[in-house]
Amino acid sequence: MSGTLYGVGLGPGDPELLTMKAHRLISGAGVLAYPALAGGESLARSIASEFIPNTAREIVMDVPMTVERAPAQAAYDKGAAAIAAELQKGEDVVCLCEGDPFFYGSFMYLFARLATDYQVEIVPGVTSMTACAGAIGMPLAARNEVLTVIPGPLAAAEMEERIVSSDSVVIMKVGRHLGKIRAILERLGLLERASYVERATLGNERRMPLADAPAPAPYFSMILVTKGADPWL
Repeated sequence: MSGTLYGVGLGPGDPELLTMKAHRLISGAGVLAYPALAGGESLARSIASEFIPNTAREIVMDVPMTVERAPAQAAYDKGAAAIAAELQKGEDVVCLCEGDPFFYGSFMYLFARLATDYQVEIVPGVTSMTACAGAIGMPLAARNEVLTVIPGPLAAAEMEERIVSSDSVVIMKVGRHLGKIRAILERLGLLERASYVERATLGNERRMPLADAPAPAPYFSMILVTKGADPWL
């Protein structure tokens, strides 16, 4: 019998936001896998570090942050092969994923490579989207309101169209796209209803009206816009 691969969501950064199931799996793990910036540290591991057993074997996937997809795909190919080798021995593997595994989570790339041949179980995690909404006290959607999640790199025209058609908007992966996003919201008369949060739930979390946000923004930043509720104060 082969082992089971667990895709474990860690939440946005605060270790206290791990679910009880995530804590149990990590604390009892014999083999752990997680992504890391190539040549750097792993945020995923840092979130779970106090719960990782000293005896756990670790598979580190060095994933380069580049626009080109090929280097990252090669890193996931290599990571999937290392995980598969453990699963074939009958070992369970706990794979750490920031946020939720299936909400812009890196685990989905491993899932695509391994789910056909091995048993995979997903452990959902608190998303950065809901963490940011909680941080600024902004309900995302109520009754029949439509919530849209938009990636920051989206083309300006398509982004504007999606914002116009929604009641509330979450814009992720802001980074160097903050200027473009701010200009769109200002043109639509929504700048005063837009809030900015970076590094939600971490010790260096910052939150403010989007009008005051620094550009470029860090990768772990988000913009929330609502048309039907009070803006962040």
